[in-house]
Amino acid sequence: MSNLSILVDFSNIFSPFNLNYLLDFIFSFIALVALNAFVDFFAKRRFVNVSLAIFSVLFLIADIFVLDAFKYVLIAMIGVISIVAIFVNLAETRYIFANKFSQRTNDKGLNKKVSNVDNLYSHEDLYKTINETVLYLSKHKIGAIITFERKDNLTDISKNGTLLYAPVNYELLVTIFYPGTRLHDGAVVIRGNTILAASVYYTPSTKPLIGKYGSRHRAAIGISDICDAITVVVSEETGRISIAYNGELESFTPETFYNSFVNMMSETDVLSADSNNGGKEVEE
Repeated sequence: MSNLSILVDFSNIFSPFNLNYLLDFIFSFIALVALNAFVDFFAKRRFVNVSLAIFSVLFLIADIFVLDAFKYVLIAMIGVISIVAIFVNLAETRYIFANKFSQRTNDKGLNKKVSNVDNLYSHEDLYKTINETVLYLSKHKIGAIITFERKDNLTDISKNGTLLYAPVNYELLVTIFYPGTRLHDGAVVIRGNTILAASVYYTPSTKPLIGKYGSRHRAAIGISDICDAITVVVSEETGRISIAYNGELESFTPETFYNSFVNMMSETDVLSADSNNGGKEVEE
């Protein structure tokens, strides 16, 4: 074969028909890879991935041999599998989209909510509300655990509870912790002047402690081990008031709680959520 004929044959590859065919194959391949990745992201089930992989290979073979009828059948089957896979995993899909959207809007939306609620209160009002609530719970021996967010963000930890985004007020807090209500177990998380969540569970501390500690106290110490939050605990057995911070626990009488709590919170300003303070372990 002459050099001229080889050159002519090679140039035929770039003829309009062959170029269209090549682009058709490339774009089909890219589309199938993207479809597989999309379904894999939203529906992590083995049979779905295997089925899509098989049909994708068959589709490419049909494309190579120009089996148009077979291609259309495969397109329909791939489409049905993709739709079924997403609907079967609709809950997970909805959760993913909600999470993606909330990640972008939470800071704006939540900060706006918190800001609006903060405008209704002053620091002093917040502290007095907490004091009134804690003294009532202590007097009636109603167990409670209230965590105040500081510099470390508690959004992820709060997700295992019930998100409220409610203003801090005495009636609501007492109602939440009243025995028998749906949210009385677990902790209340407060961000600024807003109740972020209720019925939030923490991993209790497992470190050796001197004295008798209840589950709430161990949970309070546990959360204080991993973040800079301040947690107020009221004992269900004795009504004793304690504050957990930095892995330690300190108890207070009803008469000394308010000033100690205000001093501890004011050192870093609960609304701007800065950090650092300490305490001592005591028995429940």
